[in-house]
Amino acid sequence: MSHSRRKIALIGAGFVGTSFIAAAIQNQIAAEYGIIDLNVTKLEGNVLDFEDSLANHEMGSAVKVYDFKDLKDVSVIVITAGRPQKPGETRLEMVNDNARIMADIARKVKASGFSGVTVINANPVDVMTYVYAHVTGFEKNRVISSGTALETSRFKFEIAKQLGLNASAVSALVFGEHGDSSLYTTDYVSIEGIPYKEYTKDMKISEQELLDMMQRVRRKAYEIINRKGSTFYGIGATTAHLVRMIVEDARRVTSVGAYLNGEYGQKDLFIGVPAVLGINGVEKVVELDLKPEVKKQFDESARILKENIAKALDAIK
Repeated sequence: MSHSRRKIALIGAGFVGTSFIAAAIQNQIAAEYGIIDLNVTKLEGNVLDFEDSLANHEMGSAVKVYDFKDLKDVSVIVITAGRPQKPGETRLEMVNDNARIMADIARKVKASGFSGVTVINANPVDVMTYVYAHVTGFEKNRVISSGTALETSRFKFEIAKQLGLNASAVSALVFGEHGDSSLYTTDYVSIEGIPYKEYTKDMKISEQELLDMMQRVRRKAYEIINRKGSTFYGIGATTAHLVRMIVEDARRVTSVGAYLNGEYGQKDLFIGVPAVLGINGVEKVVELDLKPEVKKQFDESARILKENIAKALDAIK
C-alpha cells in the first residue's frame, strides 16, 4: 500500500505509544495516524502537539483522535495500553491487570471490523498478545508481539560498543520471552556478514565478558526504570521499525514474538523467534537448529510463558 493511503492506529497514548507515533512520523511511515485513549483531554493535547511536527516533513500526514469505529480500514494497529511496570516489578507480575485491559480492547477491535495487522506492545507482551489473539480469533500471523525486538536492538548496540562499530553494522537475534528469561547467543551474530566468532578471533574476548554483556542487556530495562520510571524511547522506535517493515512489505528477518505451531518444538504461544515480516504480518517463522544448551533455555522460557498465559486466561474468564 502506498504512503498516501496508509492509516495506522494507536491504542494507548502513554509514553510508549506517543514515542511510537513520534518515531513513525519522523520516518514518514503513514499518511494518517489515529489515536485512541481513555483520557480524551490528554489525547487531544497530544494530537495538537503532534500537529506541530507535521510541517517539517515533505510527505503530508495527519494525526487524529480516533474511536474504535474508525479502525475498519486501518492497515496496522499498535496497542500499548495497560498499566506501566513499577520499579522492582517484573513484567510477568503485571499479568492479571493487563489481561483484563487487553481483553476489553480485543473485543472492541473485533467489533470494529478491523482486518489488518496488530502489533502488541503491552507488558507482559507475549502473554498479552496471546490474550488478544484468543479473544479476537484473528489469524495468528496477523497478530504480532514486539517480543524480543527491543532486546535485539540492545544486544546489537552492546556488541557494537564492544567492537567499536556502528550498531547498524551488526546483525543479531534474541530468542524467548521479552523479559527475564530472554536468551542470547553469538551463534547468530554477524558483522556485515562476517560471523562474530570469526570477526573477534584475535580480540581475546573472554566467556565471562560475553556473559556480562548479555546480562547487561537482560537487565537494562530495570536500570532505566530505576532511574526514570519507565522505558519508552527505545521501544517506541523499535515498534516503528517493525510497523514500517509490515506496511512496506519488507520481507526481512527480525526477532519478534511470533505464534508457534510446532516450530522449535513448541505450540500455542507467542515467543521471540526470527521471522520474516511483510504485509501479512509474520510471513514465515524461521526455524533454526539451536544448540542443546540454547534449546534448553528456550524451552524453559516457553514454559514460563505458558504458565503465565494460563493465569491471564483465568483472569479474563
